[in-house]
Amino acid sequence: MGAPLALAMGLYGLFNVVDAVMISGLPNAGAALAALAVCDMVGAVAAIVGNGLSTAAAARIAERLGRDDRPGVARAIVQSTQVVVLLSVVFGLVGVMGSDWVVRTLVRTRGEPAAIAVSYLQVTVGGALSIFALLQLTAVLRALGYAGLSASLFVAGNLLNVVFNGLLIYGQGPRPAWIAVFAPLAEALGAPALGVLGAAVGTVLARMVPVAIGSLWLLAHMRKMRLNTPSWPWSRDEMRSLWSVAWPVAAQQLVHVLAILAFIALINVAYTRDHDATVLTAYGICLRLETFVLFVCVGWGSGAATYMGVSRGAGKVQRAVRAGWIASGYGLLSGLALYYAYSRWGADLIAFFDADPEVVADGRRYLAVVALSYPLLGAGTVLSLAMSGAGATRPGLVVDALAFWALAIPLSLLLVFGLGGMEEALFLAIALGNAAAGLGFIVYYRSRASAIAVLG
Repeated sequence: MGAPLALAMGLYGLFNVVDAVMISGLPNAGAALAALAVCDMVGAVAAIVGNGLSTAAAARIAERLGRDDRPGVARAIVQSTQVVVLLSVVFGLVGVMGSDWVVRTLVRTRGEPAAIAVSYLQVTVGGALSIFALLQLTAVLRALGYAGLSASLFVAGNLLNVVFNGLLIYGQGPRPAWIAVFAPLAEALGAPALGVLGAAVGTVLARMVPVAIGSLWLLAHMRKMRLNTPSWPWSRDEMRSLWSVAWPVAAQQLVHVLAILAFIALINVAYTRDHDATVLTAYGICLRLETFVLFVCVGWGSGAATYMGVSRGAGKVQRAVRAGWIASGYGLLSGLALYYAYSRWGADLIAFFDADPEVVADGRRYLAVVALSYPLLGAGTVLSLAMSGAGATRPGLVVDALAFWALAIPLSLLLVFGLGGMEEALFLAIALGNAAAGLGFIVYYRSRASAIAVLG
């Protein structure tokens, strides 16, 4: 159940990297890559809220499927989808009207990267329905036991993302040789050269195509499973149950992303100037590489969450507990593999995006320190999602809040401003936050695994 999801999420991380590589061929590549460091984290807030709701819905669906409660499964699918659509509209309005304030005032971005980031976010967050719908659809399919199809939709969306980016970033103009294959199609379609904005438009379009196809399949399959849509789908009890699981998941992930935004703001204040975004560019590239750890482990964790939910609904407690430990082992091994890869080839990977010696040097220093925390980060990410699948979502919020906001953020402020530390001091604080979060999840799960599997 976890393997296809881990593979799909790994490919999702790969295509995010390809996205950045495509943009790196633009004349203003340095500013564009710095802008993406901001955009990825700000844009992730919408995905986090959507993923929190979808994770809660998947937990409810899997548990009721384990009890063979088909009316309950149908209610959970319909009502969670209604809420997801409503929230996506709210986020879309915020993205269109509030991106400038977020980029320039909240995150303190300046110069050309700020201008690029604002226009990019207006499209990607303004089109929040695309990511909300994709997360909801794949979560429902995963909860129903169709992990392979869920993974396939992710892969299809990312392949389409490459195609749309190849058409819309460079349009009919000159492009790097390695994506020249898209030139004839761009000319035939009269595709405009939109630069970084083309990557934003391409991302939104690429998500909506698999959403449309997958939704049609799901509707047809619900009829076959006799999951009839309730006559009055809105239920206050259902909503309360969904929200009680969803808000801690969303808040936990929001805590993590806000911590990264705090690190970005710290870099902007301490190390970035109007015409020198070297450290921010390096950090942005390393964040793209770091997403492999998170994405792959989210895949393992999502598989474990579904497995634990079904096992819990069927009353098989020890099977649920074992699933969490086995999946966390896969997360640990994934983190070790990526630590080794980045330790050995990190400089070459960074130079592939931006060959500026200062960017490469800053990126190498980041990976030399932070990559040491990847194995613990991987294991902790998996256990956090596994517990969510059993309905225990609040512990994850507490662990991440303590690790990042009680440890990593205060430590980074002390090291950078109090002691006048260089970039390595900030990188050390980030690594300690990752490691503390991973250890916190391992310790908590070891002490409470059986109770989680029984009570949630």
